[in-house]
Amino acid sequence: MNLVKSALLASVMALPLATSASADTPANALIVAQNIDDIVAIDPAQAYEFTSGELVTNLYDRLVQYDAEDPTVLAPGLASAWEIDAAAKTIRFTLRDDAVFHSGNPVRGEDVVFSLARVIKLNLTPAFILAQLGWTAENVDQMITTDGNSVTITYEGDFSPAFVMNVLAARPASVVDKEVVMANAVDGDMGNGWLNENAAGSGPFKLQGYRPAQMVRLAANADYFKGAPKMESVIIRHVAEAATQELLLESGDIDMARNLTPDQIRGFESDAIKVETYPQAAVHFLSFNQKTDSLTDPAVWEAARYLVDYKGMTDTIINGQMEIHQAFWPKGFPGSYDETPFGYDPERAKSILSEAGIETPITVSLDVINAAPFTDMAQSLQASFADAGINFEILPGTGSQVITKYRERSHEAMLLYWGPDFMDPHSNAKAFAYNSDNSDDSYAATTTWRNAWAVPEDMNAKTKAALTEADPEKRLEMYRELQAEVQKTSPIVIMFQAAYQVAMDADVSGYVNGATSDFVFYRLVEKN
Repeated sequence: MNLVKSALLASVMALPLATSASADTPANALIVAQNIDDIVAIDPAQAYEFTSGELVTNLYDRLVQYDAEDPTVLAPGLASAWEIDAAAKTIRFTLRDDAVFHSGNPVRGEDVVFSLARVIKLNLTPAFILAQLGWTAENVDQMITTDGNSVTITYEGDFSPAFVMNVLAARPASVVDKEVVMANAVDGDMGNGWLNENAAGSGPFKLQGYRPAQMVRLAANADYFKGAPKMESVIIRHVAEAATQELLLESGDIDMARNLTPDQIRGFESDAIKVETYPQAAVHFLSFNQKTDSLTDPAVWEAARYLVDYKGMTDTIINGQMEIHQAFWPKGFPGSYDETPFGYDPERAKSILSEAGIETPITVSLDVINAAPFTDMAQSLQASFADAGINFEILPGTGSQVITKYRERSHEAMLLYWGPDFMDPHSNAKAFAYNSDNSDDSYAATTTWRNAWAVPEDMNAKTKAALTEADPEKRLEMYRELQAEVQKTSPIVIMFQAAYQVAMDADVSGYVNGATSDFVFYRLVEKN
């Protein structure tokens, strides 16, 4: 062992990560090394960071939720059943009678009403997700009501009930224990200060200890309505350095390392460690600003789809970080379109350009974030597009510089990524398939407007129709058809979906890591 590793081992061994002299972790506990210094808040009404989302998911329940057994299915949560009246824009939820909070208090309708209204009244960062339903501080008490074991939710807007259900499955819709929270309220904060250090949920785990940027300790909720978690506890230790995480995993002091680099992942040779890869929600794309005359011909867009060396990049520079995906809604969620019809074919691209009468070479500036792997990806695009006479001049910049140009519509071509605000296909459809006003003074936080693409009216109409479609299965099929159309006819070339790799002891099974931080589940984890 070299001196660097010796020093690292000495520092981490001072932490109480294991209880046995052999450095094996306890059989009834999952020990995780993770960088958790992004946490600002853990109150569901305020939590907006990646790690915060993971904690909220494991500590709280919602009326309906995506869950560990199958994160692609919207399942009953605190509600055992519901009745939808689309005409009246109401949904009546029947609460299950076997759910209790960690305090021992039963989960009641008034807890649900309080929790949802609390988000709107506090009006902290994630409140906008629920506010889409037309709720305001002034009307929310009338829009959400309870009668015995039922809760009736009313919404405003021309929405599909499926869209509303996905909003209600989002993080800020988590239900808190009203009695406990209000007993700890200070100066009208509705318990916000206390909930940022404690928890008052009904989820599969209880918050046993939380020290910011140090440690989170979760204890199994033996009374959970879906059954107690298999692990009695989950201990998440803040370990910022990837090298330290790697060493801890190799020495047996942790069961799971959450923040290793691709090079570290590729370096594992022991059968005692396995690596699992999980698709993530962010999609990565190359886009052409329609304010640039040389980029407005659809033949350029079509040719571009055959000038990306998809496999070459995923086999090398982005191996383990991204996978080929060519539609705007991420794989792993209802409504995804997973066909990948395009591959690197420069001869076909040249033929498309020639038949359209497009003169080459074309010189285009390409804005890119000056960090790995984006600069490497830009260089790959520069090389492959040159084969057909499209020459990229790479303009690296900080994230803020690149995004500012994008929002100003002052770029020519852009290499960037996009992630949904919540798990409903409309969250991305409005970004990639809708732009009803392309004027410069009608700013919209969408890829279509930022690339000055005046979306055809029939596509705008299809996007609005999918949002309002009442039949859930028909609605998902409408989004698949919309993605197939965008995939072929847009100046936005979607190339990849982000992937996330987790290294863990080979004996660990049952860990679920969905496409967002809200879909990280420890409830089914066990050690074989």
